[in-house]
Amino acid sequence: MSPFAAWTDGARRVRRAPAILIGVWALTLLVSVPLAVAMRSLLMTHLGQSLEADTAASGVNYDWMQEFSEQASGLGTTFKPTIIGFGAVLDNLSAFADATPRPVVIAGAAAVYALLWLFVAGGIIDRFARDRPTHASGFFAAAGQLFFRFLRLAVAQWAVYAALFGALHPFLFGTVYARLTHDMTVERNAFLVRVSLYLVFGAIVAAAMMVFDYAKVRAVVEDRRSMLGAINAAIGFIRRNAGATVALFGLNVGAFVIALAAYGLVAPGAGRAGLTMWLGLAVGQVYVLARLWIGDGAVPGTPRPCRVRRASRTAVARLPRRRCHLG
Repeated sequence: MSPFAAWTDGARRVRRAPAILIGVWALTLLVSVPLAVAMRSLLMTHLGQSLEADTAASGVNYDWMQEFSEQASGLGTTFKPTIIGFGAVLDNLSAFADATPRPVVIAGAAAVYALLWLFVAGGIIDRFARDRPTHASGFFAAAGQLFFRFLRLAVAQWAVYAALFGALHPFLFGTVYARLTHDMTVERNAFLVRVSLYLVFGAIVAAAMMVFDYAKVRAVVEDRRSMLGAINAAIGFIRRNAGATVALFGLNVGAFVIALAAYGLVAPGAGRAGLTMWLGLAVGQVYVLARLWIGDGAVPGTPRPCRVRRASRTAVARLPRRRCHLG
């Protein structure tokens, strides 16, 4: 099976399981809505019945936003122009690329989301691997069975990402960048050096993501209990199928970029209270659903190249315990 055929097969499996997409979207709301409610309370307390409240409701009052951010703490420090529309996406990408720390409350919410995602990931992969309804009982049984395995895998994943963002990133963008641009007088050349380092760092992070994604798939489809064994098997599989796995990852990245570009074209600004505000919210949620659809599609699409060599798709769909050898 070609990488493109694997990608389309993954998309088909996601389309055949709409409850998974809706459930993951609901999980996102479960974590984000309490933060939005808390932010609303902070804004109401600060604005009260002032004239700034009317101005904020009719558009964007940058002077007031500056005033609010100067006195805010915790969650309130995230309320700034970059959270509006497409600016929020760019702000997140910039924070990821530059390893910018987030406020503790945001990091805590992200940790809760990651923990919830670890729980449902086993059920999601199991559902897509079988390519047939597993219903709530089967989904949560698989999720519960695999949760602690994925939790052990997450420890290794955290250690790798901590090394990448805590040690490699400062080395590349601190020591290496300073050494390469020390005698440069043209700003464009320094920018190109920084972009090159972003590409190098991004490629390393992408490689780590691929390994852990395939490790999850091996753990589910082969019913592996050793996560170190799953990681080793994933590395071996990627090495033997380097072209197909890289191409499939590239297709997923390309789909994400397309969704990103489309959202950038239609993302609304601050708008006014009323219909415009709700329209902006709806557009944002459509983007979130598209992003989740791409992320879910990467899960069933991930194991497909391996089926070319060893595993039977029919066998995987009928396995009672998901055990099969992927090559």
